[in-house]
Amino acid sequence: MRSDEATSHMSARPLLAIRGLDLDFGTPRGRVHALRNVSLDVPAGQVVGIVGESGSGKSTLVYTVMGLLPENAVVTTGSILFEGKDLLKMPVSARRSLLGDRLSMIFQDPMTALNPVRTIESQMIDIQHHEQGSRIEKRARALEMLHRVGIPDPQSRISAYPHQFSGGMRQRVCIAMALLVKPALLVADEPTTALDATLEVQIIHLLKDLQKEIGCSILFVSHHLGAVAELCDRVAVMYAGEVVEQGAVRDIFHNPAHPYTRALLECDPGRIKKSTRTLPTIPGEVPSLLGSKAGCIFRTRCHQAFDRCAHDNPVEYHIGVDQVARCHLLDEKRLFSV
Repeated sequence: MRSDEATSHMSARPLLAIRGLDLDFGTPRGRVHALRNVSLDVPAGQVVGIVGESGSGKSTLVYTVMGLLPENAVVTTGSILFEGKDLLKMPVSARRSLLGDRLSMIFQDPMTALNPVRTIESQMIDIQHHEQGSRIEKRARALEMLHRVGIPDPQSRISAYPHQFSGGMRQRVCIAMALLVKPALLVADEPTTALDATLEVQIIHLLKDLQKEIGCSILFVSHHLGAVAELCDRVAVMYAGEVVEQGAVRDIFHNPAHPYTRALLECDPGRIKKSTRTLPTIPGEVPSLLGSKAGCIFRTRCHQAFDRCAHDNPVEYHIGVDQVARCHLLDEKRLFSV
């Protein structure tokens, strides 16, 4: 990328800009601070991955973007700017009209994402309710999209019910439906979790090809680091409701700055060189998110923690041009290098 292109890329307004987002869940035991001070950009035409352990807040974040939260969820501060407009301040009707149009989603479980008592045809035609055209034209578009996602013999399969498809084929149908409306942003919440390894690779390649073809942005949630490395341009690492590190995929994978990011990468089976019966794990557990927290949220599991980590919340430190991480060690290194 030339320097002038890089400058324009950096200065261009992102398609999705999440700023200082805090979200609580009300429970009988008190407020669970599920998201804390989350800031994240999704540039136009790029794929941004979100990784982290179960319970890190990945799905909560994307469901907040989509406005699909339970009644006990409350956004206390922050904004979610989509195409320059704050989704959190929109009337419910205006925000709902974006779903299945400018915003589209692929859910984690293809078994439950489709209506079991309606044919694929009726569901794919209905999702085009924002589009102009007759039912025949919408059916033709649905057939074309089924063909593009690799459903064999779509002409006869389109009249089938979801239970007549395998899990992998159902997920392809879900991807077809999500992309049929040509969204500006596609949110994919662990879309390959229910699939075996071979199907996962196929789905990742399919998403990559269709994203380039349609030109949409993708917010891709996954626990599979290999899938993120294959598909994404940028990645955000989440831990216990916070984004602890983010940047270009190459920078994060080759030069991780946060101890949690390094620990995650060390646990990736794809990086283990020697055969072993025991996979590496990160010692300890994700802490409870009840009540307010002082200091670094990762300190109880971090072998590099020191006194400051118990008292001060780490701020973002820049590593290079386009990578940031929340870790006091980065400030200490800066002090020693001065």
